[in-house]
Amino acid sequence: MKTIKQLEINGIVIPTRYISPLPYNELLKDRARKMRRNSTLSEVLFWIQVNKRKYYGIDFDRQKIIGNYIVDFYIECLGLVIEIDGDIHRCQEEYDAERTLFLESLGLVVIRISEDRVRFSMDSVLMNLTEFIVKKFGVE
Repeated sequence: MKTIKQLEINGIVIPTRYISPLPYNELLKDRARKMRRNSTLSEVLFWIQVNKRKYYGIDFDRQKIIGNYIVDFYIECLGLVIEIDGDIHRCQEEYDAERTLFLESLGLVVIRISEDRVRFSMDSVLMNLTEFIVKKFGVE
């Protein structure tokens, strides 16, 4: 794993903020693998845009185990969790809130993106993600 000290996005320095060690539930390993193989369309579309460091050279993890949860995407060098929310999330708001509180208690930042936005407005999603990262983590 390559550890970088800082990123740069559009001329803005983004210092890294590795949060470790993160809790890891070994019992979720098989489930995370299955989730990678059976990703939603929106997760696949997002992954195509960001895998292999295509997005500003940033390394994304997919279906990352953190504690007793599996998050959709994780940027280790920023401590940023990206959740792609589909229809199911309308029925599990309490669970999502509990999960977000847990992740934030570890010092992680969570951003949620709707599945529809990923499918129908990817350019906007990536632009908003860039703006979020620069605003949240950037140093001018």
